[in-house]
Amino acid sequence: MFSFKQLEAVYWITQSGSFESASRHLHTSQSAISKRVKELELALGSDIFDRNLRHARLTPKGEEVLQVAERLLKLRDIAVEQLTQPDSLARSLRIGVTELTAWTWLPELVRMVRGRYPKVSIEPIVDSSVALRAKLAADELDFIVVPDTLSETRVGRIKLGMVECAWMCKPGMLPTDRVIRVAELGGYTILTPGMQSGTFAIYDPWFKAQVMSMSNVINCNSVVALIGLAASGIGIGFMPLPFLEEPCRKGTLQMIKTVPPLPPIPYAALYKEDRQSSFVSSVIMLAQECCDFSLQT
Repeated sequence: MFSFKQLEAVYWITQSGSFESASRHLHTSQSAISKRVKELELALGSDIFDRNLRHARLTPKGEEVLQVAERLLKLRDIAVEQLTQPDSLARSLRIGVTELTAWTWLPELVRMVRGRYPKVSIEPIVDSSVALRAKLAADELDFIVVPDTLSETRVGRIKLGMVECAWMCKPGMLPTDRVIRVAELGGYTILTPGMQSGTFAIYDPWFKAQVMSMSNVINCNSVVALIGLAASGIGIGFMPLPFLEEPCRKGTLQMIKTVPPLPPIPYAALYKEDRQSSFVSSVIMLAQECCDFSLQT
């Protein structure tokens, strides 16, 4: 009566909001998606989508079809993963990471996944925390590795590790013979990763609790660029320590000792609970094994 391709079409039209977006996700044409829906409607004898509206909206019958599609597609994925040997599993794996993970332990994770699942196609996406969360919500990623701000609903999380951060500046810009109170730094230009960053989302309320007023701020979404700005004396930045060992050793940057020190940033793997699979869970376990933010590649 119906096929998985037809159910996939209904599911992804609903998730993405249009026939066109669903066709891109399923790597086919919009006409092919329309054909699958029409064939399913003919088989059921009822419309699935309301054609009188500009956007794809389900009819009452379509809501029933969607519920069935979600259950059957999830069961299909579970069956494929459980009945297929790891070295025979062929599918894509879409991982979203921030710049820090990409620079440290992402290569090791890719090596481990390829070793266990040689036929899996791995697609790492490097972006800001906010952008990655949006992609996860839109089912464009299987899981993401980001600072854990605990703000999502219906999202599962697995803790991975903690990242130490420190204040940095051009050598000689601030005194080294005393510990500086965090509130004193507010008089300088502050270099931050911006509001799209999970690190900033965690630190912003902490700064306010320290009564630190930042009147002059430069936002930049690249840690490498922030290091360059700090080394040039443009301002003072808070940055993850894994990026800073080499610049400090060479004398390019100076670490600032503050009271209180910056709190560590918790990182977690996030996934949609309604899209959880044994394969994704297995890969997240590998991520737990190889997560090492001190590892320089």
